[in-house]
Amino acid sequence: MIELFFGVALAVIIAWLVGQRSRLRLRARVELVAVVLGILLAGAYVVAKRFAGGLGAVTALNDQFPWGLWITFDLCGVALAAGGFLVAGTVHLFHLRRFEPVLRPTILTSLIAYQLVAAVLVLDLGRPQRFWHPLILWQPHSVMFEITLCLSLYTVVLAGEFSPALFEKFGWSGPAATLRRLNLPLVLLGGILSTLHQSSFGSLFLIVPEKLHPLWYTPWLPVLFLVSAAAAGLAMVIVESALCARFLGRRLPPAILEDLGRACRVVLWVYLALRVGDVVWRQAWTAAGHPWWLGASFVVELVGGALLPALWLGRAAADGRPRPLVPAALLVIGGVVLHRVNISWWALLPATGASYAPTWMEWMVTLALVALGILAFLAVAAFLPVFAAGEDPPAPRTPLRV
Repeated sequence: MIELFFGVALAVIIAWLVGQRSRLRLRARVELVAVVLGILLAGAYVVAKRFAGGLGAVTALNDQFPWGLWITFDLCGVALAAGGFLVAGTVHLFHLRRFEPVLRPTILTSLIAYQLVAAVLVLDLGRPQRFWHPLILWQPHSVMFEITLCLSLYTVVLAGEFSPALFEKFGWSGPAATLRRLNLPLVLLGGILSTLHQSSFGSLFLIVPEKLHPLWYTPWLPVLFLVSAAAAGLAMVIVESALCARFLGRRLPPAILEDLGRACRVVLWVYLALRVGDVVWRQAWTAAGHPWWLGASFVVELVGGALLPALWLGRAAADGRPRPLVPAALLVIGGVVLHRVNISWWALLPATGASYAPTWMEWMVTLALVALGILAFLAVAAFLPVFAAGEDPPAPRTPLRV
């Protein structure tokens, strides 16, 4: 497994660098290869040590706090991949064809994100060799079973939605046309599966009413997870467009980015209404000072990650300037990530009485997987028709920058 991890990583790096040969100087390419290979090699070492010595050999987890950084990574990764079903539904169900240029990049992002989530889930299992058991030994009353099944099926759906790009590259028009005819049922199935597992991640934490801080524990957790994931998915498409413009020289139409910003703003206002209304209704705000740092984190999450970007996105969309959308979208992503960190980590610490700080090895594996995901997207986008159905748009003269 370690050899496969490192081999795929090396292949991805080489493929991407070949595609970037006209944009990076030789010295810059060599330095980039050295840094990325160092990260991936360190990550592969930690993965090998984890399988040889167990979770205790590489993590700071304990019986009082058995979920840590890697579970938080999964929660964030799934939320950021929510753009896949949103954009697919917009194009194929609502027939808003002007969003078609962002469909394949978004599907590719979601597909890669779900692969990384699956890899981390396997790493985090006490007995990783039994990762396939939930698919065979069904437990229909378990939320975790529902999440596992939906994640697995939705990954297959994403692969089916993206496959036409691969077939077009090799000139296989027959299979590509067949899959295009299956777009509608695939999108319908993907929307159902995404809605189920995005909300079910929130349902996981309904079993800890005495442990999760009152500012975050609410029966509305499944709804809040779903709505916040929708905002994060739309924001991720905006940020992704900036990265593609910077590193691939391909820019999405500004009008589409403005529409995405408006949609993200609406979702943020819905989320804010639900979040603030819930806290006020339950009078959970009275616990904001116990402890004070969790109250501060709540304010940062809500104001910096929802209210401020909602105002910012509205102003940028009204002015018709797509560039300010990117920092606003980054704030949205940061707010959703902080929300997941609070729920799965920080807001659980006071009640459990446990202390948990990830080891450098936990951070290294996380960093290696993020690097691998970014490189995989850049490599695939450089060699497959990702930005249009069959052809890539010309490189812009003034790419959108972060």
